Amino acid sequence: MSGGPRTDGVLVLDRAQTRAALDPAAVLAAVSTALVAISRQTASAPPRIAAFAPAGLLGAMPGYVPGLGLAAKLVSVFAAPGQVGRSSHRGVVALFDEQDGRLLALMDAEPLTAVRTAATATQSLLALARPDPARIAVIGTGAQAEAQLALLAALGSRTPVVVGGRDPLRARELADRQPNASAATVEAAVRGSDVVLCCTGAREPVLRRAWLAEGAHISSVGGSHGPELDPETIRDGSLFTEWPGAAAEAPPAGAHELQGLAPERAVLLGAVLDGRHPGRRGPSELTVFKSTGHAALDVAAASVVHAFARAHGLGTAVDM
Repeated sequence: MSGGPRTDGVLVLDRAQTRAALDPAAVLAAVSTALVAISRQTASAPPRIAAFAPAGLLGAMPGYVPGLGLAAKLVSVFAAPGQVGRSSHRGVVALFDEQDGRLLALMDAEPLTAVRTAATATQSLLALARPDPARIAVIGTGAQAEAQLALLAALGSRTPVVVGGRDPLRARELADRQPNASAATVEAAVRGSDVVLCCTGAREPVLRRAWLAEGAHISSVGGSHGPELDPETIRDGSLFTEWPGAAAEAPPAGAHELQGLAPERAVLLGAVLDGRHPGRRGPSELTVFKSTGHAALDVAAASVVHAFARAHGLGTAVDM
């Protein structure tokens, strides 16, 4: 639909409209604001909870970020039938007025989650990787890997990208959609890359410490069902997370890889983004960002979607 900005009713956005409203630069900026708010303890969000079904889970993630808004996500995470290492993330995000509690908008959680997750991983790259990486590896061939590749392209990155996956045809298909991209096996993609962005639904580690180049930066956004990174990478890396609970809370709120880890080992990415922590301390340092997702990031992306949709006349206003 098109027309003027909506001013009444609840704005309902379907998948295509939600995706169209996720302006990459705006999401990247809003995610940075949310990460800093998490690190400064000005965001409000309880640890994620989930109800478990035989084949997956339903997670609930409410959150508030000053200046961005109040929102809640209901998302199901289920393994994709017959597709090892793949999972689906389906659900809705509800955005509320932070002053009077009115429901403002309902939007599709799947593209919103994919883009805000890619934006968070990209913020870790910008903050922690060595300047001017010569090559970036994107590991995975599902929706999250596709979103990560699309975001890098949308931001105008000219760095060569290698898509690493267990399905060579799918890896080639994804690479062919993006400029400066090629396809390889997972190990070949990781070896020699300055940045490795892991975007899989793995239940066990997809890379090995021995494959990583000196001074590499690793971002792991997968692992809802198990560890995506091996223990040696966690042992040797300088660790960064979105929130303290990534190490302190049990899955699904916390990360499988960080269970039993001393919480003080993990530095909050938001503290690096606003200059309170130096981040990388030298060119040979292995930096590892482990993402578990956080409700504040959904708030950030939902605020961008709502503002864009209102400004461009997207969605349907309903009485609710």
